[in-house]
Amino acid sequence: MDPASIRLTGAVPLDPRPAASPAGTTAPPGSGVIDVTEASFEADVLQRSSQVPVVIDFWADWCGPCKQLSPILEKLAAEGAGSWVLAKIDVDANPRLAQAAQVQGIPAVKAVVNGQIVGEFTGALPESQARQWITQLLQAARQGSFGPLAGAATAEGEEAAAPPPDPDLEAADQALLDGDLDASAAAYQRLHDRVGVTPELRTEARGGLARVGLMRRAESLDPQAVQAALAANPDDVAAITGTADLLVLDERAEDAFTLLLDFIRRSAGDERERARQHLVELFDLLGDTEPLVSQARRKLAQALF
Repeated sequence: MDPASIRLTGAVPLDPRPAASPAGTTAPPGSGVIDVTEASFEADVLQRSSQVPVVIDFWADWCGPCKQLSPILEKLAAEGAGSWVLAKIDVDANPRLAQAAQVQGIPAVKAVVNGQIVGEFTGALPESQARQWITQLLQAARQGSFGPLAGAATAEGEEAAAPPPDPDLEAADQALLDGDLDASAAAYQRLHDRVGVTPELRTEARGGLARVGLMRRAESLDPQAVQAALAANPDDVAAITGTADLLVLDERAEDAFTLLLDFIRRSAGDERERARQHLVELFDLLGDTEPLVSQARRKLAQALF
């Protein structure tokens, strides 16, 4: 297939920074995540989309929002257990596909069913919104009825009412998208502290608060200064927590956990507690369904007791 024949809608301007070497995905086999190239596009996207929905994630290694969204999509694909496939396309390595898709901003996400684009969004959505979008896609795919992915049709053709979103969660997610970190944190905190809130929503609130915290810290992180401080003093807790944040932002959570756990094992007092709290916040960020978190929690318990 000639990728120039693809017709997809565009987005917002691309980040003007020069591209770096692509990193690719490290998702394990069978996780519902595949790397797609121009050579494999027809088989992996068009043909496969006749069996299950295929969600294309256009990304690049230099793209910060991509590093926020891609792990969310990979997690949802793994949870989907084959009900849909995440096809990751590196726009630097596959510029013809990106050009044919009229991708002008990344991350750009396109849903394909039976070779046709049935939905899309641009930008790094919070997990709750990405999950809702995927749920609507799967509902529409089962029913063979596609409109804008903002609601699904019933088998009788009537509009199915989606569960009403929690107002605090909706406000928190929207504020995060708008870049208002203070408002987002306040709404997540209200949700977390609310009497009678479900465990699932409280977990989402903790994850949201951790995400806001990381974004706040990232605004003031100077990677070179952090690296220099750590090299000068391997027991500098500020340099250790800062390095851990940088590793998580670089999708190296396991290395971040190892760094913090090693320090916790050899430290004591307030500095040890500061590192422990930082590690627990990173656990909340990734969520307990992430296997790395479960493993690291066990190691933390061993280090403390």
